[in-house]
Amino acid sequence: MRKTSIIPIPVQKALQKLGTDIKEARIRRRISMELMAKRAGITRPTLTKVEQGDSATSIGIYAKVIFILGLDKNLADIADIRNDIVGIMIDSDNLPKRARTKKYKDTNNE
Repeated sequence: MRKTSIIPIPVQKALQKLGTDIKEARIRRRISMELMAKRAGITRPTLTKVEQGDSATSIGIYAKVIFILGLDKNLADIADIRNDIVGIMIDSDNLPKRARTKKYKDTNNE
């Protein structure tokens, strides 16, 4: 029996937008569904799921389709830590309040 998880509504909407954008990019490039599926090494029904923003479709398949369309330039930056505002704020809250120098013994002057 397959477990199902609840996908938050903002994530569903983002995936639907991604699917719509992928479909429109494919159509603009005049690439048929058959050709796109063949290039991606997937079936046509799987491509339909991608273009509908199906959350059960693997991120690897989305990435392949995005690559084929030449839209992969920013793919590596989706979760870039430089854009993680919350993480940066948490990290800065955990910084020490004052800096201390480490005391060490000088082995030459004993």
